Amino acid sequence: MSTNADFDLFRTSEDHEALREAIRAIAEDKIAPYAAAVDEEARYPQEAHDALVASDFFAPHVPEAYDGVGADALATCIVIEEVARVDASASLIPAVNKLGSLPLILDGSDDVKSRYLPPLAKGETTFSYGLSEREAGSDTASMKCRARQDGDDWVLNGQKSWITNAGVSEYYTVLAVTDPDGPRGGNVSAFVVEKSDEGFTFGEKERKLGIKGSPTRELHFDNVRIPGDRIVGQVGDGLKIALRTLDHTRVTIGAQAVGIAQGALDQALAYVKERKQFGKHIADFQGIQFMLADMAMELEAARQMVYVAAAKSERGDKDLSFFGAAAKCYASDAAMKITTDAVQLLGGAGYTRDFPLERMMRDAKITQIYEGTNQVQRIVMARQLLK
Repeated sequence: MSTNADFDLFRTSEDHEALREAIRAIAEDKIAPYAAAVDEEARYPQEAHDALVASDFFAPHVPEAYDGVGADALATCIVIEEVARVDASASLIPAVNKLGSLPLILDGSDDVKSRYLPPLAKGETTFSYGLSEREAGSDTASMKCRARQDGDDWVLNGQKSWITNAGVSEYYTVLAVTDPDGPRGGNVSAFVVEKSDEGFTFGEKERKLGIKGSPTRELHFDNVRIPGDRIVGQVGDGLKIALRTLDHTRVTIGAQAVGIAQGALDQALAYVKERKQFGKHIADFQGIQFMLADMAMELEAARQMVYVAAAKSERGDKDLSFFGAAAKCYASDAAMKITTDAVQLLGGAGYTRDFPLERMMRDAKITQIYEGTNQVQRIVMARQLLK
C-alpha cells in the first residue's frame, strides 16, 4: 500500500505554488498588457525585463552564493511557464539567462562564476549562448568557429547563428574549435565573450514567424582576443559542457511550451463560454467539449513530463538526457497542436490579431525547433533506450 509520502512526489510544494501565484500576478499586470505591441513592433520586451528584475524572477536559477535567489529547476520552470502564458518572447529572458550561464555553473572556475554570475543575478545584463552556426545546427560538432591560443590569450574567429537576445546581452558563452586536428567532439572549448570585446559584432535581426520580441542575430568574431581566464571548464571539454547544458535547459523549453499552451487554452475557454450559435453557447456542443478535453489532457500530460524532468534536472539523475528530450519534444508538439486547435475554436476571430491566439500559435512553432529540433530529441531518446 502506498503512503501519503509517496504521493507527495507528484505534487508541487506550497512554496512552488506561492511562487506561481506571485509570478502570475506580475505576468498579468506588468507583462501581458505589452505583449501584443511587443509582437507587432518586433521590439525587445523591456517592460517585462524591468518587471522580472524588480521581482527577482530575471535569473532565478543563479545560486545564492553568487547573489542569486537559488531557485530550483522546477521553480525556474514555473517562472518560465507563467511568463510564457502571456508572452513567449518575455519568457525567453529567464530561459536564455539560464541557458547562457549554466555552462559556468556546471563547469566554470570559481573566478569565472564570481565575475559573471552576480551581475546576471542583479539584472545588470542578460546572458546569451553561442553554439549553432550556419552550417552546424543539429550537427554541432561540425562547427567552424575557431579559437587559436596566443600566449595566455585566445583569439576567436568565425560566426554563430540564431543567437537569442544577441545585442541585448553583455555576456555570451561561445563554443569554438581549439584543436582543428583533434578528435571530433573533443576539440571544442567554451569561452565567455563580452559585448565590449574588440572585433565582436552582430548581424542584422532575423525576421521571424514568432517570438518577435526576442532579438535573434548572428555573432561575428574578427580576431577577438579573449583572456585565458575566461575559458569555461577545461580545454577540449566544450562540447561535453554544451550537451550537459542542453540536457538541463531543454526542460525549460518544455516549460515555455506548456505556458504557451495554457495561455491558448485559457483564451479558448473564455471565448467558447461567451460565444453563441444556434441559440446556445458553443461550449454546450459536444464536438467543442471533446476538443477542449483533448487539449487539456495533452497539456496536463506535457506539464507532468516537464515537472518530472525538472526534478531529475535538480537531482542530476542519470536518465535526465531521456527525460529532458522527452519533455521538450512532447510539450512542444502539444503546444503546437493546442494553439492550432485554440485558433480553430475561435474561428475567424482566432485568425485575427484582435485576439492573442494567432500570436501564440506562431510563437509555439519555435519550441519544436530550437535547443534541438524534435527530430534530434527523438534521436537523443532512442540513443538512451539503446544504450
